[in-house]
Amino acid sequence: MNDKLVFLGLLYFVQGIPYGLQSLLLPVYLRGAGHSLTHIGLTKILYFPWVLKVLWAPLVDRVGTKRCWLVATVSGLALTCLSSAALAPEAHIWGVVATLLAMNALASVQDITVDGAAVGLLKGRSELGLGNMAQVVGYKAGSVFAGGGLLAVIDVAGWGPMFMLLAFVYFGVALFVWGAPVLDNELLRGQAEGRRGVQSDAVHPWRVWRKLLSVPGTPWTMIYVLTYKLGEQGAVTMFPLFLLDHHMTARELGFWNGVIAMCFSICGSSLGGLLLSQFSIGSLMRRVFVMRTVSMVFQSSLLTVLEPSPLMKGMAVLSLSIQHFLGGLITTLTFTTMMHCTQRAEESVQATHYSFLSTLEVMGKLMFGALAGGLVDWVGFPTAFLLFLVLSAGTALHIWKATDTGALREQPK
Repeated sequence: MNDKLVFLGLLYFVQGIPYGLQSLLLPVYLRGAGHSLTHIGLTKILYFPWVLKVLWAPLVDRVGTKRCWLVATVSGLALTCLSSAALAPEAHIWGVVATLLAMNALASVQDITVDGAAVGLLKGRSELGLGNMAQVVGYKAGSVFAGGGLLAVIDVAGWGPMFMLLAFVYFGVALFVWGAPVLDNELLRGQAEGRRGVQSDAVHPWRVWRKLLSVPGTPWTMIYVLTYKLGEQGAVTMFPLFLLDHHMTARELGFWNGVIAMCFSICGSSLGGLLLSQFSIGSLMRRVFVMRTVSMVFQSSLLTVLEPSPLMKGMAVLSLSIQHFLGGLITTLTFTTMMHCTQRAEESVQATHYSFLSTLEVMGKLMFGALAGGLVDWVGFPTAFLLFLVLSAGTALHIWKATDTGALREQPK
């Protein structure tokens, strides 16, 4: 089990690096350069390859091996970083945009492959909880490393050396994957053999979609992953920029939001994995979603304070920490729910099924995150955060109903 966790955690770590660059480093960099919140929000379009990944998931399911796909995508990420190191964002902004878009495309293919491996490797409630903890913690650690740590030192190290460092990290992971014994597991080979018997699905792709949608619990899970982060995503995206406008410098924000708050997120994700081995997922989700709604009430109240002060800065850091802690916990619970649903599917479509659910999850966050900046520019921070709060409360009610009568209801023993 330890080998599985190390393998999954490391791959999700490098997969989180592009997200950290774009969600934590790039917005602060652009805001410091004087760009509007609407323009910053539109950078979410760079995540578009994640929305399309379900289109090439069947190809990853049926062509080649997981080892080959992983080595190719991680090596591609290393080469992309080398290209970005040669560009100065002030003079070659479109070149930087192209490299970030390429990083997202490669990371999305890597994600399909790692998710498929995880579905086959993790068995039982305990392994699912710990495996998804490794997934979320690894991904968030990569985000902290790229978006928090590098943001704190970019003024000293510079853009080029920062991407050179990332290239060496990716090349090292590619070598690790090439020799990883966990990919020799007989279960994964068995799945590869099973895929040879379903080539007709490639000719008739609608058969794959019928299989995906017929998996028990899929319709409810689709709605859930599209909506569960809407209010939180708006707050997570906009509250740091409110602090940048009124209370913190870019370096302070890089430390408190990019490092400290994300460390709380990692702690929340880790706790989620441990709690899942002891308690039912339905009872955990009911409590955590109510707590998230209460935390958003607290954060929204801070928007009324515009004068900088040590007290306000401390309350803002507390709000960010609670928000990221609960967000990390919810993410682990969500990805465990998704994987549990996927394991009910046929082995030949499991990677595609999980990619489909994770695509919807990204789509829900991406669409709202892209619109959040324009919404704040239009109606202001207080009104926008009221909408975020309503969306968060609505999700809590959705979960509460599902644990009573729906997909998360506990079955009598």
